[in-house]
Amino acid sequence: MPEAREAGAPATPPRPADGAGTHIPGPRGAAPAAPAAASSGSGGGGGGGGGGRDRYLDLLRALALVRVVVYHTFGWAWLTLVFPSIGIMFALAGSLAAHSLQRPALSVVRGRLRRLLVPFWLFSAAVNVLMLLHGWRPHSWHRMLLWILPLADPPGTTWAEQIIAPLWYIRTYLWLVLLSPWLLKAFRAAPRPCLAACGALVVLAQYDRLPLAEPALTPVVDLVTFAACWLLGFAHRDGLLDALRARTVVAAAALCLVAGGWFAYTHPTDEGIDLGEIPLAQALWSAGFVLLLLRFRPRRMHRVPGADGAVGLLNARAVTVYLWHEVALFASVPLIDLMWDVPFFEAHLPLDATWFQFLTVWPLIGAAVVLVGWTEDLASRRRPRLWPAGGRKRGRRARGRAAGAR
Repeated sequence: MPEAREAGAPATPPRPADGAGTHIPGPRGAAPAAPAAASSGSGGGGGGGGGGRDRYLDLLRALALVRVVVYHTFGWAWLTLVFPSIGIMFALAGSLAAHSLQRPALSVVRGRLRRLLVPFWLFSAAVNVLMLLHGWRPHSWHRMLLWILPLADPPGTTWAEQIIAPLWYIRTYLWLVLLSPWLLKAFRAAPRPCLAACGALVVLAQYDRLPLAEPALTPVVDLVTFAACWLLGFAHRDGLLDALRARTVVAAAALCLVAGGWFAYTHPTDEGIDLGEIPLAQALWSAGFVLLLLRFRPRRMHRVPGADGAVGLLNARAVTVYLWHEVALFASVPLIDLMWDVPFFEAHLPLDATWFQFLTVWPLIGAAVVLVGWTEDLASRRRPRLWPAGGRKRGRRARGRAAGAR
């Protein structure tokens, strides 16, 4: 189930017993966040470049990524209700895909896949080396091709289950990109029937009525769960949401939220009301949020220097943050274990607190941004940058001065 792959119980590092080795956390929930991730310039495949960026959409994407990290650290199921990050990220990516498809479809799809897959390939190489070093050997070599083109879940070991759990989002995004030329054509011809078809497929998925078996079933369930959000991104880009009366959008969103909330409440999971385990509730609740967020937006957004830089960085490195945040969470546990052996840290730092692990994760994510984030620039055919925040602004100013000189 979609958010189940995003989900996972938090791995709070306890004080190891005397003589115990480094504590390595177990898998974080079922085989989702994700990340989450889509950038303003690529809709999931890399940080956007150039001018004309929508600061509001950038803010939504940055909040979605932060929420994914918070969720994976603390394991709070209620966060899926407070801010359905995955549905929002798919809607933003759908909007950007519709905008890009003003150009020839083949070149657009190739560009989006390149922006997604180049960072993924580096992640894939690192994870496979780690798994091989831990004694894993693939049972089926042809399935290793899924580490190159993740049309289904790639093979892995239980040891790395937490690290590779978010790959369901990459797989679902990949399929939606491949299908976008046909989806956009169908949606523009008949938007309401397309949305209704998405709803019908989610109902079938919820009640296990899709005529499929594994390994095809899970990818299709994830796909149909978030397809409506992708289509609502189309509607946003085409101006269909703005063309509707405000009260119409509010009524439709309220209907989705009430129906999704009621279904989630009446179908709780073992962890409580977690939308990731309930496809129908996930689809309805996410659609309701997307309708409100994309139809109603602040008229003005004041610039906050520190916050703007963080938002820009998260958007420029969205794929990196999404792919590597679970690695950072995984690595934070042995790192904090080492801190227990330093008397000063043991006496003055809350090493057993989950919020301290959350704070520790962000420098590790920052290290990933510096070490591997430049692959997103390569994938977008830009000059590689170690820390992209603020780079585009300086570039625009420089171009402006050059234009004035001419």
